[in-house]
Amino acid sequence: MTKIDTRALCKMALCAAILCVASYISFPLPFTPVIVSGQTLAVNLLALILSPAQAGATVAVYILLGLIGLPVFAGGGSGIGSLIGPYSGYIYGFLAAAVLISLLKGQKPNLVRWLTVTIGVGIPVIDLGGMASLMLVNKMTVGGAFLAGAVPFFIGDIFKCVVACLAAVALEKAMKRVPAAG
Repeated sequence: MTKIDTRALCKMALCAAILCVASYISFPLPFTPVIVSGQTLAVNLLALILSPAQAGATVAVYILLGLIGLPVFAGGGSGIGSLIGPYSGYIYGFLAAAVLISLLKGQKPNLVRWLTVTIGVGIPVIDLGGMASLMLVNKMTVGGAFLAGAVPFFIGDIFKCVVACLAAVALEKAMKRVPAAG
């Protein structure tokens, strides 16, 4: 069993809270059934500042909070319906992306590498999850799911990746200056 220190638990709890709050930063687009939200930014950020196991556990806690009925999904959604509905694939994509980004980010803050990993791996994983649920639940074709569930978000997702990477670099530097408790 791996021992998790208080500092790591605090980081994980704060990241879960940020992800919950980011879900409320959302708005619909008139030409797609998918809601734009701040979740992608939060997932990228937490993946960059946590270990793979911590990132996965943090997103899993977020999913469990929504499953038990807390309104933590995009637009205040919650419950099993959100986890099997037309947008559920994005939620599962968050989990996979968080772990993959964290695995591939490297040991030291590196803005170019982090941008490459978040844009080149994280966003496609999230979008593929979302497209899968759109195809299964909404009976969309691959092309339709791509046009509705990925294309409208490319520019915004790249922007969110840039913000998450810049914030993660700053947070990593700031956390190194904070003395360990003890």
